[in-house]
Amino acid sequence: MEMEKMNTDMSGEEEEKENNARNSRVCTSCDKIHESISKWMLPENARGTYLERANCIPPPLFIISISIAELAVFIYYAVWKPQKQWITLDTGVWNSPFIYRPDKREEAWRFISYMLVHAGIQHILGNLCLQLILGIPLEMVHKGHRVSLVYLAGVIGGSLASSVCDPLQALVGASGGVYALIGGYFMNVLVNFREMIPLFGVFRLLLIGIIVGTDMGFAVYRRFIAPVNGPQVSFVAHIAGGLAGMSIGYVIFSCFDENFTKDPRFWISIVAYLVFLVFAVFFNIFLSPAN
Repeated sequence: MEMEKMNTDMSGEEEEKENNARNSRVCTSCDKIHESISKWMLPENARGTYLERANCIPPPLFIISISIAELAVFIYYAVWKPQKQWITLDTGVWNSPFIYRPDKREEAWRFISYMLVHAGIQHILGNLCLQLILGIPLEMVHKGHRVSLVYLAGVIGGSLASSVCDPLQALVGASGGVYALIGGYFMNVLVNFREMIPLFGVFRLLLIGIIVGTDMGFAVYRRFIAPVNGPQVSFVAHIAGGLAGMSIGYVIFSCFDENFTKDPRFWISIVAYLVFLVFAVFFNIFLSPAN
């Protein structure tokens, strides 16, 4: 009996040691990930605070969920309502209840839901790659409520700006939200350039420039150069989303360890955003050529 009890105790201790070793390996891996993310996302004076409280709970649910939703909608239209070509819109997508169309502006949800629909494989792959590569680290650092606020500010600002500046064109894609994340991150790298390692700072700025330039090139191509076999799509949401990120997004991301609602810059940017929103709504109701 005593031997059996000793064996049981020994096996219990070994199992506990194995569990502790496994947890230690997992923690070490997580720590390395968080350390790398902190170097890319935060200035040096904020990294210590982040690493002290860094954890993977909750995971970056917003960016992952929105990406899955966009991919699901794309697959639906690609499989059940196939497009004849992959770089411009076709009839199936044009008739979607999600797409923003100037003749359907009274259906207000379209000013947001257009982000779920994409004009071809290149369009959705570009947006998904950008928002996953940048959005997941941002959400791990700043959490979902901050990232979702910046993302949706870019989406809504993008559709409203498009309805004002390019009022006769449709709008699809999540570029407004993606560019809001890029704009917020870009401003933080620019402002905290010396603290975010100059060499990597230059690399990051160049990388952002290349990505934005390439994506804008495709957007301009789809708008002005692609064969007109179907409806054309505005690219104004890219610019408006970037501006939303460089204002609202910059303030929110720069207040990493503070309550951003207590920062006067946040309220200044919000008031400016709301003024634009009211003007855009007024324009759509009374002044738009689409009327």
